[in-house]
Amino acid sequence: MKCRTRLMALMTAPTMLCLGTITATAPARADAVAYLVNVTVRPGYNFANADAALAYGQDVCGKVEQGRSYSQIVSDVSADFNTADEFQASYLINQAVNELCPALIWQLRNSAAHYRPVGGTNR
Repeated sequence: MKCRTRLMALMTAPTMLCLGTITATAPARADAVAYLVNVTVRPGYNFANADAALAYGQDVCGKVEQGRSYSQIVSDVSADFNTADEFQASYLINQAVNELCPALIWQLRNSAAHYRPVGGTNR
């Protein structure tokens, strides 16, 4: 019985090492091209050029990093684009954070945890 236990322990150790390397996550990387494609193809933002779109996305990232609440950022984006469509605002925020500053995703998610759209519409 001892031999079988040792054998199982030996078999389990390499398996655990392999699983440990498989489940380790790679650090998130910014992808400005993906951001630009997603916000310039979608109608409604009308950035003057790619530099303006990137600057706006970086500004959103800065607001998240400063600890501004999700509802404050949605309000800012809605005002900047003169829209009452909160989905349009949240889409831009999510694209900016996911593609330009992915290290801030959890901070944004925590800030948005109890957010409820002002108009009560939820898509």
